[in-house]
Amino acid sequence: MKALMKTRTGYGNLELLDIPEPLVDAAGILIQVHYAGICGTDLHILHGSYNCSPPIVLGHECAGIVKAVGPLVNNVQVHDRVMLLPANGWTCQQCDYCRKGYYMFCPSRRGLGINMHGCFTKYVVVKEDMVFKVPSGVSLREAALAEPLACALQAVEELTPINGGEKVLLSGPGPVGLLCLMMLVEKGCSVIVSGTSQDAFRLDLARQFGAARVVDIWQENILEVVSEFTGGYGVDIVFECSGAPSAVSAGLQAVRKMGRYIQLGILGSEVELDFDTILFKQLQVFGSYGHSLNTWRKVPEWMNRRADVLSQLITHVFPLSQWQQAFDLCENKQCGKVLLYYDGDEM
Repeated sequence: MKALMKTRTGYGNLELLDIPEPLVDAAGILIQVHYAGICGTDLHILHGSYNCSPPIVLGHECAGIVKAVGPLVNNVQVHDRVMLLPANGWTCQQCDYCRKGYYMFCPSRRGLGINMHGCFTKYVVVKEDMVFKVPSGVSLREAALAEPLACALQAVEELTPINGGEKVLLSGPGPVGLLCLMMLVEKGCSVIVSGTSQDAFRLDLARQFGAARVVDIWQENILEVVSEFTGGYGVDIVFECSGAPSAVSAGLQAVRKMGRYIQLGILGSEVELDFDTILFKQLQVFGSYGHSLNTWRKVPEWMNRRADVLSQLITHVFPLSQWQQAFDLCENKQCGKVLLYYDGDEM
């Protein structure tokens, strides 16, 4: 079968290669991948700014059909439609983080498409605790967004209370940022979404998804916009989803005293900032890294309730053979969510 692989470390080194179909062990589940999403992490891996374990099949956002199960599998059956929790491909199950469901911080963790073969291919083998059944009213395309949806749910629902009427600055209108926007608007927040001129396509999506204001920071001064929007106080909360160092600095300036700052975007490099800002404003600063088991319990319910907006977020679907065109589209930010499917297998 064909697979998109990171063949060695460094910039680039992505190739579509032939590899053997995987074997199913006693505790394994064989999934036929129907749709797999391109994530910002995949772009970081392309650029060599996110550690992975080449040679490795990339891809971790996935939905598909169960084709085989091992004899030790209890709650998953052949023909089930499933979506995958990719972050806990391997965890120790013994450490304090694992016992509490915070698998992201297990010191032995290996993730799908990063340290073990992922889903930019036809078949992938996973274990039972990675598999969640797709709600009946949700398509496999929409279900492929389960993992970025979980990232947004943790940031919006689990770190700090967010109330209707609060003013929010959200920087970075990529797929996770847009998912956060949908949730914040649903809560009744007034959201400014900022990006650059390169984000014009995505800023337009932000308007459609209910942003109170969109800002091209190459054309407008974001701090002046925030001041006008908030009567000089600053926003109550900042969601930094872009991973741009300048957005971190601007976000800390834009948030009001005693406000909250949440970092979702991966920077991939060191950032210089005036750390006293956090002290003198008495800010609450949160990092939101991935998700937890508690988050994933919320995913099917939100997905089933808002499948319509998930569908709107998917703007492009490509066969795996056109992966380069799909990655270029993501690099150039001329898209919402981009999905890949194995050539000849689209549903």
